[in-house]
Amino acid sequence: MKVEQLVVTALVLAVIGSAVAVVYVKHHSRQLFVETQELIKTRDELNVEWGMLQLERGAWATHGRIERLARERLQMRIPGRNDVVIIEE
Repeated sequence: MKVEQLVVTALVLAVIGSAVAVVYVKHHSRQLFVETQELIKTRDELNVEWGMLQLERGAWATHGRIERLARERLQMRIPGRNDVVIIEE
């Protein structure tokens, strides 16, 4: 009778331990899922910001803007016909 009680007690403890492990793993899994969703949201926000920065960079680098800045800030101009020298070898 004593051996049977030990076996039953061991099995009950094993079942309880298994149940606690399942609860812990499920909780940990949910925490990781929440963290994953937050990281995905952050990634999407950064992708949107990156796209906006790409558009802004394109706007800053247009030929018209660069030409206007060259005229205004550097007093540059397009050379006239008489200012162009052709060198032949």
